[in-house]
Amino acid sequence: MAVDLTQDPAVADLARRTAEFVRETVIPAEEQHRGIARTEDVRLGLQRAAKAAGVFAPHVGTEFGGHGLDMRGRAAVFEEAGYSLLGPLALNIAAPDEGNMHMLEAIATDAQRERYLRPLATGAVRSCFAMTEPAPGAGSDPSALTTRAVRVPGGWRIDGHKWFITGADGAGFTICMARTSGEPGDPGGATMFLVDAGNPGLKTVRHIETLDESLYGGHVELRFENCVVPDEAVLGEVDEGFRYTQVRLGPARTTHCMRWLGIARRSQDIAVERAADRRLFGSRLGDLGMVQQMIADNEIDIAAARGLILQACWELDQGRSAAQSTSIAKTFCAEAVWRVVDRSLQICGSLGVSGDILLGRFLREVRPFRIYDGPSETHRWAIARRVLRRHTEATAAATR
Repeated sequence: MAVDLTQDPAVADLARRTAEFVRETVIPAEEQHRGIARTEDVRLGLQRAAKAAGVFAPHVGTEFGGHGLDMRGRAAVFEEAGYSLLGPLALNIAAPDEGNMHMLEAIATDAQRERYLRPLATGAVRSCFAMTEPAPGAGSDPSALTTRAVRVPGGWRIDGHKWFITGADGAGFTICMARTSGEPGDPGGATMFLVDAGNPGLKTVRHIETLDESLYGGHVELRFENCVVPDEAVLGEVDEGFRYTQVRLGPARTTHCMRWLGIARRSQDIAVERAADRRLFGSRLGDLGMVQQMIADNEIDIAAARGLILQACWELDQGRSAAQSTSIAKTFCAEAVWRVVDRSLQICGSLGVSGDILLGRFLREVRPFRIYDGPSETHRWAIARRVLRRHTEATAAATR
C-alpha cells in the first residue's frame, strides 16, 4: 500500500498560517528571551496569540478545542511550529503536555478527560509524565521500574523516587508510573496514576541542571512518599501501564522529531543567508566547495528526516504499532538534526559561536535529543533485534 504524501488543503493552510505566526509573533519573543520562556506571562501570552491566530492545539480533537489532526497532518504543522524554540509552547504542542494529551484522549475515562484533558488542551494547566527513575530504576529499560503502588482503603499509596521529570515545576498534575505487581525487571505489572498538584505525598527534591533549558518547567527530581490517590486516579487498567505507554511513546518520539526538524530548517536558513552574504578570499562564502558540501548535506539530512517521519506517521495513522519505524525515525532524526545545527554553526564561524544569533542555543537544545525518548544506542539495539527476529521467524517458516 502506497504512502500518500499529498497534504490535505486544510492541513496545508494551517501549516502556512502556523509558519506566518511563528515568524511574525514567536521569533521576536524567542529573540527577546533567548529561546527560554521562564514565566507564565510569556507562556500564556504566546498561547493567547496562537488562539487569536487560529493555530492553537492542532493535535487535540475538536471536542476539546483543537484541530484534530492525524499524525501526518501534525508532521507538517509541528515542523513549522518547531522553527522557533518557543513555537511548540505557543501552540501547546510542547513535550510532555502534547504526549500526555494524546494518551489521555486515547485511554482516559470521560470523567478523567473532563478533569484533566480539557484544561490541559486549553493551556489552563500543564502536566508531566513521571516514569524515569535514578539508577538502578526505570530509564532506557522501563521494566526496571521500582516505584510501587499498593492498595489502601479507597485508593492507592505510591512510594518511589523519580528524576528527570520534564515540566514538573508548576505542573497541575502528574501521570505517575508505578509498579502494582511483580518485581523490577518483570515485563508487566505497572499502572499509571493521575496525581494532582498539591498532594502532600508528592515532593520536589530539586531542579536538575542540564545542557538544555528551553523545555518549560525544567527537569525535576521528585519523591512520592505516602502519596495517596483515590481509585479514580487510575489511568487505564491496573497492571497494564507498560502497554499503555506504547500509546504515548511511539507518537511522542515522532512528534519530537517533527519539532526538532523545524529547528534544523531554521539553522540551515541562517547558514545559507550567511553563506550568501559573507565575502572572503575574493568571493562569497557560499562559493567555496567545502561550504557547498555542508549546505548540501544539511538538505539531505532534512529531506531524509522528513521522509522517515512521514513513514512513521503513516503507519501510526493506519493503527499499526510502528515500533520499528518510530525507532528508526527517532534515531536518525536525533543525529541528523544535530549534524545540521553543527554544520550551520560551522558555516557561520565566530558569529555562530557568539550569542548574537541563536545557533549556539540550538546546539545545546538538540544535543540531549539523542538521549531523551530512548538513547540512540537503545533504539539501535531494538531495531537490530526486530530484524533478527523477523529473519529467524522467516527461516523457521520456510523449513516447516
